[in-house]
Parts: sequence; C-alpha cells; structure tokens
Amino acid sequence: MTTSEPASTPAPDPQRSKGIVIGRVAGAPVIITRSWFLAALVLTILFVPNVQLRAPHLGAGAYLVAFVFVLLLFGSVFLHEAAHALVARARGQNVTELAITIWGGHTAYTGGLGKPLDGFLVAVVGPLTNLVLAAGFWVAFQASSVQDVPTLLLFAGAVSNAFVGVFNLLPGLPLDGGQILESLVWAVTGKRSTGTIAAGWVGRVVAVGVLLWALVVPFAQGTTPNLTTVLWSALIGAFLWAGAGAAITNGRRREAVAALSASRLAVPALSVSLGSTLAEALSARTAAAAAGVPGAESYRLVVVGHGGLPVAVLDDDAVAAVPAAARSVTQVDAVAVPFVQGSAVHPATSGTDLLNHLATRSGGARLVPVVDGDRVTGVLDLADVARAVRGT
Repeated sequence: MTTSEPASTPAPDPQRSKGIVIGRVAGAPVIITRSWFLAALVLTILFVPNVQLRAPHLGAGAYLVAFVFVLLLFGSVFLHEAAHALVARARGQNVTELAITIWGGHTAYTGGLGKPLDGFLVAVVGPLTNLVLAAGFWVAFQASSVQDVPTLLLFAGAVSNAFVGVFNLLPGLPLDGGQILESLVWAVTGKRSTGTIAAGWVGRVVAVGVLLWALVVPFAQGTTPNLTTVLWSALIGAFLWAGAGAAITNGRRREAVAALSASRLAVPALSVSLGSTLAEALSARTAAAAAGVPGAESYRLVVVGHGGLPVAVLDDDAVAAVPAAARSVTQVDAVAVPFVQGSAVHPATSGTDLLNHLATRSGGARLVPVVDGDRVTGVLDLADVARAVRGT
C-alpha cells in the first residue's frame, strides 16, 4: 500500500491505471485494476483450506467464505488508500486516483509536498487505519461466544489488517514507513532528496530482509523453508527492490533539479544589433577573443532589437554555410533562429522555478535567451537542461 507523488512541474493529465471505476474519493476515481482479479482468485484459493479446517461441513461453500474474506481484505485496503487520499487533499495535494491492484493498492497525487509534516501525515494515516480496523475486528472476535464462520472472518480480518498495518510501517520506500522515514530525514537535513535517497536504500534492505525472513527463520527453527512462502517473499522482495530503486532515482533527480541554474547552464552571449551584417557580428566575437575574454570563440551571437530586447540567435550551422565573400552583405536575421516572445529567463532562476518557466514560456523552442535587466547574458539550450536533470 504505497503512495506516489510526482514532481510538481506542469504536465498533461496523469495517465491513470486501467480498470473498472467503482466510485470517487477526494475527487479522484477509485479503480479496480485487472490484476486485482488475479490476486482475488489466488487469495481465495489459498484461504480455502483455513475455512475447510474450521468449517468442514461447508463443502463447496468454503470457496464462497474464502472469497468473502478476500473482499473484506480489499475493503480494508480501500479504506487504507482512502485515508491517504483524504489527508493528501487536506494537505493541498491533487489526488488523481486510488487504484486497487495485485499488490494491494496505491494512491497517486500531485502538487509537491511543501514540508516534512505533509509527507508524514499522508503516509502514517494509511497504516494507522489498518491498525484501528485490526483492533475493531479483534474486539468483535473476542466478544463472539460461538466459533462459527463469522467468527473466523473476524479473526482473519484482525490478523490481516494487523499485518498490513505493521508491514507498511517498515521504514523503507516504497512502503508508507519509507515515506515516514523520508519525512523525518527531510526534517532533520532540510533536504527532501536526502530523505528520499536514504529511505530508498533502507527499502532495499527491507526487500532483502523479506526474502531472508522466508529462508532463514525456518532453518533457525529447525524446519525447511516453505516453497510457497519463499516464492511469495521473493515476489514481494522484488517489488520492494524495484520501488526502492525508483525512489533512489527520483531522489537523485530531485537533487539534480534543485541544482539547476540558468546562469550556470547557459552559454555566454554577445549582442549584435538587428540589421547588422554577418561580418560585423563575427567581428564582435573576434574582438572579444582579442580582448582576452575566456572562451569568446564559443559565445552565442544574439540579435537584439529596440531597447536591447533579444530577437533571435545566430544558427552556427547556417553561419558556416555562408561563403566568406558574402558575409559582408548578409544580414544577421537571415541566419538567425527567432526567440519565442516572452521566453527570456533571468540568470538567477533555478530549480523547479526554472523548469516551470521553460515549460510554460518556451513555447516548444529549444533555445531561450538569458536576460539580466536590459542585457543579454547567455542562451539556454533546453537539451542541456534535460541532460542536467538526467545527470548525464
């Protein structure tokens, strides 16, 4: 039972899980995915022997009772996810879906957690819901004076909810306990990415621990590991390992985004007036190099209009294609790529502010000018920004 929170950058509507929509909670659809039906079938078959042991007179009816238990279990999962969704919305998030899956379920939301307390509250409420349900089922079970089928379901409900609650509190992503750990480290260090990476590595330890538990505990007790338990533990461990790895990647990407800076990523620029010839523009670059400006040969040449506003940037390939003899009669606008109006970014813009600006103001263009007041200081290539986010 995990929660997911994509980065808070402008994006198209999130892609939702495929399945049957059975209602809405916190403004988001509740989806029964196709994988749930497989999980329901497997869990029903696995629970049948317990029903037959307690109520052998039921015969084929044991399958119906087992299926009722599965519905009860996934009802608890739904309440777990609904608790996540309601608290997430209360903390300012946009909940996009509640999905019931083969692994239990997940709640997806966007908006960007503002502070550690947000993440802590959204995460902890899910397991607490299961523990409260477990206590309720247990009290009802203890109050029952007859050991019948309903009593069996009460006992199973108490045990399953207790397991789900405790298991989800294990301190490693993608479990809820991992988000709690992430929030605690975030609160201590002041960096969410540090918390995400730490909780991701602990999640990998938990993943390995789940498999070791299935293998080592039986040997410690002098028995042989149960093959079914080992297989289930391996599947769960693989799921946790993958989720933990994704969390580590997201944490590192968040660090990369925080380190973004328009001034650092931009290629320095020299301004040339609109109407200048290509020869005049190139001579400005040559003059800067002669004046000892480091790397002046690689500076971008930006065409500026009235008031020093950036209009376009010279295309180096187009410039190279112009014969030397024609450069004195070729105007710069003939070999320049226009900037999108309003796309200019201040050199101090950084992090998610930079990504938001580029997403909303670049107009799909690859190059945007970097402007400090009335002075063009550089040209930012969105491909360089993408590489910086990927860490390549």
